[in-house]
Amino acid sequence: MNGTIILILVFHIQERHLSQIILLSMAVQIIQNGLSNVTEYYGLEATLYYPGLYAGATDLIGVHKGQDAIIDFKQTNKPKKREWIEEYCLQVAAYSMAHNFIYKTSITKGVIMMCSKDNFYQEFVIEGEELKKYKHDFLRKVDQYYKLTKEKTNETERPTTDTI
Repeated sequence: MNGTIILILVFHIQERHLSQIILLSMAVQIIQNGLSNVTEYYGLEATLYYPGLYAGATDLIGVHKGQDAIIDFKQTNKPKKREWIEEYCLQVAAYSMAHNFIYKTSITKGVIMMCSKDNFYQEFVIEGEELKKYKHDFLRKVDQYYKLTKEKTNETERPTTDTI
């Protein structure tokens, strides 16, 4: 399985157009420091959706330190502070909601495994009440999106003086 993980990590990180040596060393950091804590793998590049609301693909679904988790890999040029990764936390929350709804699971943990191009590994765990907060925040964003989309649709459908 680690060979598959390396290929996915290298492909995932490759979007940044870094050298193959840097990509491979970043993948190794994630495997050694992050995936060594994952004992079971349920899904890789798993497409998830919440009917009628949103869809996306998470990098990994598995057991991280004894708990089912949504796991996402991220590349960064520089190490990040926790407060700088809010969007990633929202993304993991959305994936956990979708997985729980479709598969009737109760995943309450998200893990963001991040490596910078200088091989600094970081792991951010979102769980419990914090994950629940991000789920609510994400649903508010979805609601805002659909309100804006509806307003724009209504604006384009209204007749104007030119079309009467």
